[in-house]
Amino acid sequence: MHYLHAAISEALRLYPPVLADTKTCLNDDIMPDETFVGKGWEVSYHMYGMGRMESIWGKNCFEFLPERWIENGVCKQESPFRFAVFQAGPRICLGKDMAYIQMKSIAASVMERFEIEAESKGKVPEYLLALTLRMKGGLPVGFVTRRGPTLQGHEAGPLGSITAIYETNQGIRFPTSSLE
Repeated sequence: MHYLHAAISEALRLYPPVLADTKTCLNDDIMPDETFVGKGWEVSYHMYGMGRMESIWGKNCFEFLPERWIENGVCKQESPFRFAVFQAGPRICLGKDMAYIQMKSIAASVMERFEIEAESKGKVPEYLLALTLRMKGGLPVGFVTRRGPTLQGHEAGPLGSITAIYETNQGIRFPTSSLE
């Protein structure tokens, strides 16, 4: 699950759901680089641009490289001020951990049951710029049902039968009933 967490973080770094945000300064303040910000001033920051800054992510900042998030086999935590996809400071997203759990659960469930292949290999997607980043026409992919035993020991089934899984400090736990 560490690599999956790293891959999701890397995807969010390069393609944040929200491209930019603006905050209003409540009082005169000085930024860490000693820039003065006056009361009432609006300060914008751009997660999309920050995810591609060589000064933050290195010379390979445009490459999809989940390994940049792995240290000694474990997914390392990055400063929310460098990786601002979920905001930072007192405005950090309260649902960040739940979002990661949901993304990992869905990704693991789908990958367990299907082989997935992009149908537009080599084609650069066109993005629709709005409050949230979207791909024009979506991402065309093909799904082939896997056959044979799955992680749960059951035959792979249709997408509609995805079971929720939970990450715990002991690893992955699968629900024992439909009530979990």
